[in-house]
Amino acid sequence: MTENDSSTPDSNRIRTRKIPDSERTTGPSETTDAAVAARTATCPECDGDLHVDHVHGETRCADCGLVVTENAIDRGPDWQAFSADEREQKSHTGSPLTPTQHDFGLSTEIDWRNKDAHGNTISSQRRAQLTRLRTWQQRSRTGNSKERGLKAMLSEIQRMAAALDLPDDDYDIAAVICRRASNQDLLPGRSYEGVATAAVYAAIRQAGLPQDLEALTQVSRIDDKIRIKRTYRYLVRELELEVPPPDPRDYLSRLCSELDLSQETKRFTTELLKDVMEAGIHSGKHPVGIAAAALYVATHHSDSPSSNSCTQSELAEAANVSVVTIRNRYHDIQDTCFPMVEA
Repeated sequence: MTENDSSTPDSNRIRTRKIPDSERTTGPSETTDAAVAARTATCPECDGDLHVDHVHGETRCADCGLVVTENAIDRGPDWQAFSADEREQKSHTGSPLTPTQHDFGLSTEIDWRNKDAHGNTISSQRRAQLTRLRTWQQRSRTGNSKERGLKAMLSEIQRMAAALDLPDDDYDIAAVICRRASNQDLLPGRSYEGVATAAVYAAIRQAGLPQDLEALTQVSRIDDKIRIKRTYRYLVRELELEVPPPDPRDYLSRLCSELDLSQETKRFTTELLKDVMEAGIHSGKHPVGIAAAALYVATHHSDSPSSNSCTQSELAEAANVSVVTIRNRYHDIQDTCFPMVEA
C-alpha cells in the first residue's frame, strides 16, 4: 500500500507508510516487486522518500541512495510504437506464432494434467467433463484431412528433432518445408513419415550440420535410405530449395571427438581439406569418407604436429563407412596433394 505525494513534482517519487504485520497478506503475490515495494516502509536507514527508477529496475532512497529493491520485472510491452497504427499492428497477447504447430499455436490448449489453476486435483465429475472437452478440442483443431496430415508430419518432425538434438532454428526450417509441401499439394502418394524425414534432412543440409543420412535413419520411422533420398530430391526440386554441397570439414569435430584426437590434428586436417576441396576431389564423394581419409593422412604424415595415431578400421567405425572407402579416398588425396602428402 502506498500513498502518492501529490505535492512532489516528480511522479516517480512515492511516499510509503509502514504496514502493520496484521495487514500483511501471505501468498504468491508477496513475491512480486510491487508487493515488496508496498510492504517496505520508508527508507530503512534514514526514513527518507523512496524513488522508483523504471530504467534500471530499482527502488532506492532519494536521500541516502540505499537500494531497497532491484532487478524489477518490466511488465510493459516488448516493443515500441510511435503512432496509433503502429501500436495496433505490434500489439499482441499470448505466445508468439510458431511454424512448428499446424495452426501456428493460435488455438486453445487444454492441459492433460487434471488440476486447476492453484494446482489442486479436480473432482472426478469435472475430470470427465474436461476429458470430453479435450477430445472435442483436438477434433476441432483439425478441420480436414490436409490439416490432420500436416499435424502428423509436424509431430514426427518434433520427435526426430528432439532425438537428434537439433537447434530450434533448424527445427523451424524443417517445419516450414513441410508446410510448403502441404500447401503445394506435394503429399499425395507419399507417406507423412517419409516427407517429414526428408524435410528434416533438407534442414540439416541447409544448416550444414554434421548429421548424415545414417544418423537420421536411426531415429526415423523410415529405414529405407533410397526412399528418403528420393523424397528429399523431390522436395528440393519442387520447392526450389537452395541446399549447398556438403562440406567434409563439418564432420571433423564429431570424428575427432569420437576418436579423442588433439586440436593439432584437427587443424592440420582442416588445412589439408582446403587443398582437397580446391582440387575438387570431394565432388561426388561421400563427405564423411573424405574427412576420415584426411584424418588418416594427418595422423600418419611425417610433417604433422599430431602425436595421435588411428587405424583405418577405427576411422571406418567412427565415420560409419567401409575401410575400402577410406583407403580409396586416401589414395586420391595422396595422388593429388603429393607435394604435401608423402606416399
